[in-house]
Amino acid sequence: MSEQKIPYKMYLEESEMPLAWYNVRADMKNKPAPLLNPGTHKPMTAEELSPVFCDELIRQELDDTTAYFPIPEEIRSFYRMYRPSPLVRAYCLEERLQTPAKIYYKFEGNNTSGSHKLNSAIAQAYYAKQQGLKGVTTETGAGQWGTALAMACAYLGLDCKVYMVKVSYEQKPFRREVMRTYGASVTPSPSMDTEVGRRILAEHPGTGGSLGCAISEAVEAAETQPGYRYVLGSVLNQVLLHQSVIGLEAKAALDKYGVRPDIIIGCAGGGSNLGGLISPFMGEQLRGEASYRFIAVEPASCPSFTRGRFAYDFCDTGKVCPLAKMYTLGSGFMPAPNHAGGLRYHGMSPVLSQLYHDGLMEAVSVKQTEVFEAAEYFARVEGILPAPESSHAIKVAIDEALRCKETGEEKTILFGLTGTGYFDMLAYEKFHDGKMTDYIPTDGEIQATLDQLPQV
Repeated sequence: MSEQKIPYKMYLEESEMPLAWYNVRADMKNKPAPLLNPGTHKPMTAEELSPVFCDELIRQELDDTTAYFPIPEEIRSFYRMYRPSPLVRAYCLEERLQTPAKIYYKFEGNNTSGSHKLNSAIAQAYYAKQQGLKGVTTETGAGQWGTALAMACAYLGLDCKVYMVKVSYEQKPFRREVMRTYGASVTPSPSMDTEVGRRILAEHPGTGGSLGCAISEAVEAAETQPGYRYVLGSVLNQVLLHQSVIGLEAKAALDKYGVRPDIIIGCAGGGSNLGGLISPFMGEQLRGEASYRFIAVEPASCPSFTRGRFAYDFCDTGKVCPLAKMYTLGSGFMPAPNHAGGLRYHGMSPVLSQLYHDGLMEAVSVKQTEVFEAAEYFARVEGILPAPESSHAIKVAIDEALRCKETGEEKTILFGLTGTGYFDMLAYEKFHDGKMTDYIPTDGEIQATLDQLPQV
């Protein structure tokens, strides 16, 4: 393939770490629909978003045409602590499965936060610091994003307020303590600290919460405290932009050895890691330069792609955020308290939703017990204890490799290993003790929240 057809190479350091983030929206024929003002139903302007988000992040969020955004040197300096991240050939897994498929995974767990979330956390914290803010507020599910943001804020000297989904706050106390070690305050959500939290608790007494609830509280906290802005760990265009370093590095490494993946797989909750992994490959497909099979894997307990509706919806349960057009189960959907806390979100990234709606991606949902079976198998064979979220991708990668064994096809599979599971031992304990269950929402439960979608 000629240099002309791989423009991203112009944006790589000698170490193959990106010099710029890639914006897949620039190559999308059908752009993701704009965020809408919940009151007027008109596209949100930069001025309307400025009380919530940092100015530079708003610019990145709204820009559908610029293909590459240079990464500031201060952020690249931070990235060099742990990037480029390893691209690993899973030789042991291939051998154990006796598959003709070649399996690669991009491992994002080789930093203290334990996941890919640090790629966007340091960027968002940097722009908050550049704007002269005192601090930021955010939500977190399993805790990887909150941990990453706490690390980034500590590095840059910013205050960090985290609203953590209550069920994860209780299930994952050690990740909570890592956040506190880095100086963040951590509040279980929904809480009595905010007006929206009190309202949600009144409507859903005893709820374990959701990412949608935590987002509502974090946004309210940012809007009511001078010198603070809200930052989000997934879903938004800006987050997928920052996470493109994953795919850019993976593509550079594969190209170096003349390897072309046939199937690219990632877990999907809000869409940050999947979007980051597939972006440069999807860009090639959108430009007509190559063809790939992309698979999004989500939990059967929170199946926004596979059972949701492509419609405008609130990004949060408290209905204080803008409306986004996405695959959604309804902002009032309360997922079962499964252990993949980072995937317990009612909607999906507008970018990925548009790509899926246009038939450029596939999506599958998998049960929790099947995911942990795959996680344990992978840990025993490849030596890395994966996060429950990452294990959704592992499960489907194994399925595809076994399908190759049946057909004799020598396909190349790439999946995202987004993080480690060393703070998820209570979940592993439940699995090993046979106490883990699979909860799948009924059609009636999903329809009840879909019926509440805003009329746009």
